Amino acid sequence: MSEMPSAGRTSGSLSEPMATPAPSFGQLILNRVKESGPMEAFRKPDGDGWKSYTWDEMLQECSEIAAGLVSLGAEMEDRIAIASGTRLDWIVADYGIMLSGAATTTVYPSTEKPDVQFILEDSGTTILIAEDQSQADKADGDLPRLRTIILMDGDGDGDKVLSWSQLREKGKAALADNPNLIQERVDATGPDKLATLIYTSGTTGKPKGVELTHSNWTYEASAMDALGILDKNDVQFLWLPLAHSFGKVLLGAHLQTGGITVVDGRVPKIVENLPIVRPTLMAAVPRIFEKVYAGVQSNMAEEGGVKEKLFNWAFKVGRREYEKKLNGENYGGWQLNLADKLIFSKVRERLGGNLRYMVSGSAALSAEINEWFDIVGMPILEGYGLTETSAATCVNRPESKMAGTVGQPLPGTEIKIADDGEIMVRGGGVMRAYRHRDEANEEVFGDQAPGPGRWFATGDIGVIDDAGRIKITDRKKDLVKTSGGKYIAPGAIEAQFKAKCGIAGAVCVIANERNFASALVALDPDSAAAWADKNGKAGATIEQLANDDQVKAEVQAAVDALNSGLNRWETIKQFRILPKELTIEGGELTPSLKVKRKVVEKEFADMIDGMYTK
Repeated sequence: MSEMPSAGRTSGSLSEPMATPAPSFGQLILNRVKESGPMEAFRKPDGDGWKSYTWDEMLQECSEIAAGLVSLGAEMEDRIAIASGTRLDWIVADYGIMLSGAATTTVYPSTEKPDVQFILEDSGTTILIAEDQSQADKADGDLPRLRTIILMDGDGDGDKVLSWSQLREKGKAALADNPNLIQERVDATGPDKLATLIYTSGTTGKPKGVELTHSNWTYEASAMDALGILDKNDVQFLWLPLAHSFGKVLLGAHLQTGGITVVDGRVPKIVENLPIVRPTLMAAVPRIFEKVYAGVQSNMAEEGGVKEKLFNWAFKVGRREYEKKLNGENYGGWQLNLADKLIFSKVRERLGGNLRYMVSGSAALSAEINEWFDIVGMPILEGYGLTETSAATCVNRPESKMAGTVGQPLPGTEIKIADDGEIMVRGGGVMRAYRHRDEANEEVFGDQAPGPGRWFATGDIGVIDDAGRIKITDRKKDLVKTSGGKYIAPGAIEAQFKAKCGIAGAVCVIANERNFASALVALDPDSAAAWADKNGKAGATIEQLANDDQVKAEVQAAVDALNSGLNRWETIKQFRILPKELTIEGGELTPSLKVKRKVVEKEFADMIDGMYTK
């Protein structure tokens, strides 16, 4: 909070040369298949193993889906919704929509029926591709424009509801009648045509539909390729929700560069999958990195004795040499080599052993955790972007990464700091508009004329360092003001706390219109269970641990460590440990694992009020 915004300062992209983007996402697909047809493209879970698909095989199925949609009456830019978790069929459906010239409306599978109804109506969706009947049932209502529902899993009724195989059969028949159908549709799809409608979470009202064009995605693909971070030899592990822009932008980068993407949306199996998949690249949200960090720390503490001492020695050496590297001094030597051989290599192997880079986005990552992964030898390239900027706006480059920053803008993107400290973005990733939201468009674009070259107001506050890296300091709308008039950024405090408390999961800082800051702390089930085993309380439930004096002391110690680095008015004076885990299914977390602050504050209102009652 003490940093002053570099008002008026601009950061442009570095000198990375960028290839001319493809004219459409569909053409991007065709270009990749032409270059890499018989090579492996995707891998998905199949029983106890994995099943692979080549680019040629993907194009065959995606073309059948595209032609099937056309046979159902899909016109150019018609909205076709996908309501499904992350799985390869989601990608096939989306690629099919792109090849048909229609546009994808994304729907999170956790979205409740009223919001699904709103999204389908507001978008004007005509066809819904649902993962199963439970997702299809959410469309049961007054939606006159919705003509057809397609089930990925399940049987159709031969009328309004079709099965996945029935759609493919329709596509095969359409392609038999017109073998050039797909190329004709792709040729008719211009860069400015609508490609994707993503609805942002409606925590303060109805969701807003973000209109992203084909040129948004193909620009992002070319810009990410220019960074040289991923290439045709990479194996990418993709678990992120594909209804989120972060997932979609990684698909575009994969098409641009080639390589293999392993798709498995089962979040609890991420760490378990890594030694099997052995990816070279993985993008994730901070919560995943926090869990890995806490898990390793917890395991070492549980081992105790010589192993724990050796672990602590290795990180002491690693931290010392890391500081030398940051300061431009000579670093390395036999001690670091020994620490790597005995400790760091073992941590890397636990996560597959092949990770060259990991990418963090969607929320702030603690600088402490970022540095820890760097010391281990698995650098995290933290990035920044919004749905409205097609997910990727900035990212740290390997040669100039700095923990606590989100790096420099992508090639072709500019960032400037407004007089009030707000981050403004201009470039190929900036959305076309919010759908049916003139007031919201005016708020982010002002009176600028529609079209490329507009500055987008992000709502984030930040600074630009001497290397052109961006540091996010606050979220304009998330800043809260105490009753004493002091501003606090809850997100920044929460990220710091999770690096200091190994048993914490989600955290929610409370301060708005209160006379001091407090916190609600949810325990992480895995870390809490490990702690309970070590402390003779195996089998204790989350609710029991929340009331345990030893657990409270553990959290208090982390709060004390956190407070030592905060301004006086930011310090946490009171906390409560929640009697349950916060989850996506429970409605307290977004699909990208961020806390829904208003939901949590409402659910635990009595507990919060109790912290402020004398």
